[in-house]
Amino acid sequence: MRTSTGTRLTLRTVALGYLFALLAVPIGLILWRTFGDGLGAFIDSVRTPAAISALNLSLLIVAIVVPLNVVFGVATALALVRGRFPGRGLLQAVVDLPFAVSPIVVGVSLIMLWGVGGWFGGLDHLGIRVIFGLPGMVLATIFVTLPFVVREVEPVLHEIGTDQEQAAATLGASSWQTLWRITIPAIRWGLTYGVVLTIARSLGEFGAVIMVSSGFPGVSQTLTLLVHSRYIDDHNIYGAYAAATLLMGLAVLTLLLMTVLDRKRSTT
Repeated sequence: MRTSTGTRLTLRTVALGYLFALLAVPIGLILWRTFGDGLGAFIDSVRTPAAISALNLSLLIVAIVVPLNVVFGVATALALVRGRFPGRGLLQAVVDLPFAVSPIVVGVSLIMLWGVGGWFGGLDHLGIRVIFGLPGMVLATIFVTLPFVVREVEPVLHEIGTDQEQAAATLGASSWQTLWRITIPAIRWGLTYGVVLTIARSLGEFGAVIMVSSGFPGVSQTLTLLVHSRYIDDHNIYGAYAAATLLMGLAVLTLLLMTVLDRKRSTT
């Protein structure tokens, strides 16, 4: 269907206006409030012990979650694409569950499982604290980021088929050799996109993490929780804006990485 020049211009104007109102204005306001007092004030706000600890904890959670999601995400994608087993449809639904379930519900379910009165609450009596500690925050983040690697790798596996893997097996390659030398290189771009999305989601997760975190500064407070704490509890509006800008900067770096990888993919 061909549209007139006026119609195209109208659609573009509406789309740009919508994006400007929804994204550009709020982001611009945060940046204006953050750097209104100069760069030095921003640096001082993000160099406090609480901010440094929140940044380190956020990066630590990412460093734990990403490798686990890569291993289990690739294994799950292989099972869904290459396998034929009872309950395969149910597994497909379970993978998409984090898209449908509210992160708050995830946090509550983790408390019911791993809390002191939960099914696995006995671990707390053994000195292994899951809820209100790092393990609970990692579990919550893994749950909400579970689908990204699976859903990015799965279509790539469909696309490449099994011809190369069958040829490698015919030549005497073991299952592990086929995986490392044939399958992993073939799915590297899908896997890379899944990793980038997992990093972005892990950094920005709030709902599930706040339910299983004590929220104490310097102990179990991520950057998102720091923004919430400064704004709601401490009424430190500028500190909240500064922490949000730092978090936004990490998100922009992730987006730039994804853009660079996309360009590199298109040239290979």
